Amino acid sequence: MLVLLAGIFVVHIATVIMLFVSTIANVWMVGSSNFGTISTGLWLLCNKTCTQLPVSSRDEASLKAVQAFMILSIIFSVVALVLFIIQLFTLEKGKRFYMTGAVMLVCWMCVLIAVSIYTARFTGTMLYSTNTHHGYCFILAWICFCFSFIIGILYLVLRKK
Repeated sequence: MLVLLAGIFVVHIATVIMLFVSTIANVWMVGSSNFGTISTGLWLLCNKTCTQLPVSSRDEASLKAVQAFMILSIIFSVVALVLFIIQLFTLEKGKRFYMTGAVMLVCWMCVLIAVSIYTARFTGTMLYSTNTHHGYCFILAWICFCFSFIIGILYLVLRKK
């Protein structure tokens, strides 16, 4: 049981780190241009220097929603990690990590909403570039989606023995 708890803890920490990286870094979409490689994220458009991401007025609300839900996913993931540590030492034997699992599933839902909105609204629509494809931050966000779901379900069925 100790190995299972340690494994879940390590995967949870990795998920928090990947959520931070995918939210902060600006490599959600990558494309080519006459000036080299262009990458866009949730915040900036980067070529050789980074500038504020140009967004049309009809896409601005969608981008703000993606930013907000990614930040919320980080917050809920960190809260779930703290709850796990607190519940690990305060719960009696046989109790379940319901709160930790529920908070982690809320994190999962936030990642799902953010990445789905980004996929629907911004995939393949980079200005000034051709040959666009997804960057590593987009892929990390989908990996975090899977990890947060698995961890949330494991917390719900896990018993402290």
